[in-house]
Amino acid sequence: MAGSERQRELRRRRKRRENLQEMKAKLPKASASDKVEMARKLRLMTPGCEVLIERWGLEER
Repeated sequence: MAGSERQRELRRRRKRRENLQEMKAKLPKASASDKVEMARKLRLMTPGCEVLIERWGLEER
């Protein structure tokens, strides 16, 4: 058996949190093009992406 849906959901959430921490660590050294790419990946990764993009200053509007 593949496990319960709840376990898969928790695993996805933990992995998403790990990825966000890695991206945030790379943020200070990122160039402008890297920041655009990070914003693109965030939009694919998480539903709360616009809040994170604004908070991290990835895209100026």
